[in-house]
Amino acid sequence: MTIKIVIDTNVILPALMSREGVSNKFMIWVFSNNIKINVISNTLVTEYEDVLLRRKNRKLYPQFSKEDITSFIDDVCLISHHQKINFLWRPFLKDIKDDMVLETAFNGKCDYIITYNLKDFHGVKDKFGIQIITPKEFLKKVGEIK
Repeated sequence: MTIKIVIDTNVILPALMSREGVSNKFMIWVFSNNIKINVISNTLVTEYEDVLLRRKNRKLYPQFSKEDITSFIDDVCLISHHQKINFLWRPFLKDIKDDMVLETAFNGKCDYIITYNLKDFHGVKDKFGIQIITPKEFLKKVGEIK
């Protein structure tokens, strides 16, 4: 059985900021995995672009140019399943951007949403059966870290 995940933007941002953190290790694992486990949608890619290319955020990772970030997002797209959104049931969560992440995960029949904002996805596991976990918890589940 293949695991399917959706990665929240708040995991990708710190992965770009530091090579030392769990987010970076998680993203390296995702890229080095031989099977596509990540699921994205057009709206999620737009969110990645919006957040990662913001001037204030780009100051957090000055080693990367705007083109580097755009290429990184393109690479995420290359290693991901592209999910068309067919079912709208919003709003379910307090933040519309979190609903967009959930919508991608639901339509993609994902097992996990990887995020640092666990409380923002309250009720998702009970209603949709999608587990909400941090990158560290996920890496433990797949045996990448102890």
